[in-house]
Amino acid sequence: MEVIGFVAAIAIGIILGLIGGGGSILTVPILVYLFGINPELATSYSLFVVGITAGIGSYKHYTFQNLKVKEALYFAFPSILSILLVRKIILPKIPTVLFETGTTTVTKDMLIMLVFALLMLATSRAMIMGRSENCKTEVSRIKLGIIGLIVGLVTGFLGAGGGFLIIPALIFFGGIPMKQAVGTSLLIITINSLSGFAGDLVNGININVTFMLSITLMAVMGMLIGSGFSRKIDGGRLKRAFGWFVLFMSLFIISKELFIK
Repeated sequence: MEVIGFVAAIAIGIILGLIGGGGSILTVPILVYLFGINPELATSYSLFVVGITAGIGSYKHYTFQNLKVKEALYFAFPSILSILLVRKIILPKIPTVLFETGTTTVTKDMLIMLVFALLMLATSRAMIMGRSENCKTEVSRIKLGIIGLIVGLVTGFLGAGGGFLIIPALIFFGGIPMKQAVGTSLLIITINSLSGFAGDLVNGININVTFMLSITLMAVMGMLIGSGFSRKIDGGRLKRAFGWFVLFMSLFIISKELFIK
């Protein structure tokens, strides 16, 4: 299973490079289901892997002129505050076992994965069925900050870079075209993810550095492949592909948590 996991890690980077998000949607399930890592610890690994990989991808998209730096910063800084709040204060206070009903035990780990999946379902619908891109010359800084704050809460709880929420937010609320949303999302993911991981280090989390760097190396290889392909694919097709990918992964996680044991 670990060999499959390392191969799948390459897909993390490819997805990030192609559609500017979705890396964490792969990373957390890969770590949990293929490497047998506890979901809460997997969120920490995910923050590092996705953060480093997205950072390299954002530079690639900067060279393609697909990166809006100011919009990314307006979005990212409020996110950092909410990420650190969740991972420092809220997440440690959630009990390991939430409740039991008959033969079913609802745990903190199950909650993390199911919330992850439900948010992905909502996002996939917006990307597949949503309205057309509405490009604007001016983007509301306040609106981006508020959305960034909300995404940061999700990122902190799920250990996700947030790209599966950031991309729709940039397109539908920021009016940024898909290809520029991809590059901008990667920079936001970099800032959010590495800030969250730094907070985990401060909180004293134990990590396997060699394992984490190995997964990251595979993901970076995939990122370089995905970034190259993204230049050749139409933005509308990328948006729909993103939606279908998120839908598939959400259904897989729900079935895994509730029906496949």
